[in-house]
Amino acid sequence: MEKSILPILVLKDIVLLPNNEMRLEFVTEEDKSLISLAESYYNKHILIITGKDDLDIEENNPIIGVIGYISMKLDMPNKKTRIVINGLKRAKVSKTYIENDILVGELTPIEAELEYIEESAYKRSVLNSLEKFLSENEDYVNNISQRINKTLKVSEITDILATELNLPLDRELAYLEEVDVSNRALMILDDLSNESKILELEQQIEEKVSHNIDEAQKEYFLNERIKVMQKELGQDEYSEIEELKNRVSKIKCPKKVKDKLYNEIKKYEKTPSNSPDYSMIKTYIDTVLSLPWSYKTADNDDLEDALHILNDSHYGLDDVKKRIIEYLALTKMTNKNNIPIICLVGPPGVGKTTLAINIANAMKRKHAKITVGGVNDPADIIGHRRTYIGSSPGRIIEGMKKAGSINPVFIIDEIDKMTKDIKGDPASALLEVLDKSQNKSFVDNYIEEEYDLSNVLFICTANYKEQIPIELLDRLEIIELSSYTVYEKLNICKSHIIPKMLKDYNLEKYNIKFYDDTIINIINCYTKEAGVRELERLIGNILRKIVKDIISRKENIKYDIEVKDLTYYLSLPKYNYYLNNKEYKSGEVNAMSYTPFGGDILKLEVNILKGNGNIITTGSLGEVFKESCSVAISYIKANCKEFGIDYKKLSESDIHLHVPEGAVKKDGPSAGCAITTAIISSVKNTPISNKISMTGEITIHGDVLEIGGLKEKIIGAKRSKVEKIFIPSANKNDLEEIDDEVKQGIRFILVDNYMEIAKELGL
Repeated sequence: MEKSILPILVLKDIVLLPNNEMRLEFVTEEDKSLISLAESYYNKHILIITGKDDLDIEENNPIIGVIGYISMKLDMPNKKTRIVINGLKRAKVSKTYIENDILVGELTPIEAELEYIEESAYKRSVLNSLEKFLSENEDYVNNISQRINKTLKVSEITDILATELNLPLDRELAYLEEVDVSNRALMILDDLSNESKILELEQQIEEKVSHNIDEAQKEYFLNERIKVMQKELGQDEYSEIEELKNRVSKIKCPKKVKDKLYNEIKKYEKTPSNSPDYSMIKTYIDTVLSLPWSYKTADNDDLEDALHILNDSHYGLDDVKKRIIEYLALTKMTNKNNIPIICLVGPPGVGKTTLAINIANAMKRKHAKITVGGVNDPADIIGHRRTYIGSSPGRIIEGMKKAGSINPVFIIDEIDKMTKDIKGDPASALLEVLDKSQNKSFVDNYIEEEYDLSNVLFICTANYKEQIPIELLDRLEIIELSSYTVYEKLNICKSHIIPKMLKDYNLEKYNIKFYDDTIINIINCYTKEAGVRELERLIGNILRKIVKDIISRKENIKYDIEVKDLTYYLSLPKYNYYLNNKEYKSGEVNAMSYTPFGGDILKLEVNILKGNGNIITTGSLGEVFKESCSVAISYIKANCKEFGIDYKKLSESDIHLHVPEGAVKKDGPSAGCAITTAIISSVKNTPISNKISMTGEITIHGDVLEIGGLKEKIIGAKRSKVEKIFIPSANKNDLEEIDDEVKQGIRFILVDNYMEIAKELGL
């Protein structure tokens, strides 16, 4: 086997075996430098060596270590560094030396495997012993069952079990140093047998203790005497204790939880009522008792009924509905909780939270909802420790308590708005909740016992995919909800908003009618949003005026709402999207933007002034937008000859680019093509039609790069009566996925290089 060189990390009293992971936290600069070196020069690989004493680098005797891969690194606000290392394979170290103050070693990977017959025999023996061991010891079932399966090799199974069995350090070192797979298999068989014997002995001890009832009888008689005395005194504390014990005996929860509750009740019974601990203990007991530990609702087996509920509550969103129906079908077929973690991403107001609630209704499940926007303390997620006065469970446990079942639909809103500061990183805390391999044994700091979240269907929501913490993004199934088109809003308004509000305002008997033209006019001239919240508010304004007129017994009340009536109900229009200037001006071009309100037209204006070649930008522009201006100028100057522009004149002029509506922040690279066009148009005094718009990032060589939010941008352009749009060729697939009704009446020109735009516009 070919030798290699890796930096060495020496650990004390900790053993990392292959096929396992280890989480470490570093404080010293030496350790941090070692990790940085491994990341930069050794492809994130490092050699882990365990020893109780410092490694003697003078001796060149072979040492057995583990080649590890740094799968995650996180620099904390407290100047500590956390890493996760995955053990890959054993390696024999033949030589160690110091290089640039870092301990490195020459090593040869060890890849010992068994022949087929030996492999099969040892594997069958180990798996049979493991099955017997797990049947006798439930405490190990969760962790080991999730990690061991029949597809693993004997070498992998022994390394995993050696870690999961919590063996002494010396025994783990023996596993590390044993390179023969068959010997390790025999070792694990011995350890499984020994653990079973220890368990059997523990059970015998417990049985002997349970037979000693003298103390229990004594306690019983004393409690009976206390009960009589308290009745004479008119006190009911004893009955409260009995009631708590009765409640504990009835709940179906793990034995460890019950034992803890009985201990807490004993403490509560002995604690004086004027002690601060008195109310804290009672609150803890009530909280644990109020949690759902075993109650589970039955899922809706009727897939057609579930789909019907989703279709009635939400228009469109076929991808989301399809995913939920597939999940219901899978659970019905396999009876397993292969639960996805869905994240609905889209602009405000498109119905993400409402959809999540309706998913719960379609599945016939209970639901819980929390919002993590602005959360900066992990304790808000995983609870405060009981040592603090006023401590409480985290939002996850509180949500489960409100849901009342172990398999609700749990909605976590605004995961893209969590913040990280000196208190910690709430995203890391939420990771334990959303990670399928961890949430079966979720531990809240307040409850202090494991709580099973594996039956929960988590649905997260976010406005921007880019702002979701990267460690969470890997666990989520992203489903994007784009902006609604005018016709989708019209359908939602007619099918959902108006019928619901007529019922809420008790107006169903008045036969109030909204014409399609009226609703479309409200959408186009009175709202500026991606969803339908503002539209719903405006419909409510109209209906409230009708209610007022009915109560006031006004004559000639109109129940058919036409376009001409909107001035009475909603005053004058707020927005005018139509670009109907009769004269085109040079230096003015329509860019396309994607805002929290959906897509919109972004008008760019350029003036050429006598100066020294400076660029002036106004209009609340971000740094990326300003960089796009510099890129455009660089590209134009490099291609002055092709555009027919006098380079000297351009160098002796100042370019002023302005984007109106300066109060609105504008940033992003997708306006690059439009900026270039506006500058060339102004320099050459060539007007560009306001029926044309464009989007695309431009490079200094004129290449046009892919952009995001295409559907929203096209909707905004269509609303402004644009007839021709230039888009990057890289967005061809995005264009094909957009509905025909959005693209109708618009000519799309796909471009790879800006010269194609210039040629089409005659620049």
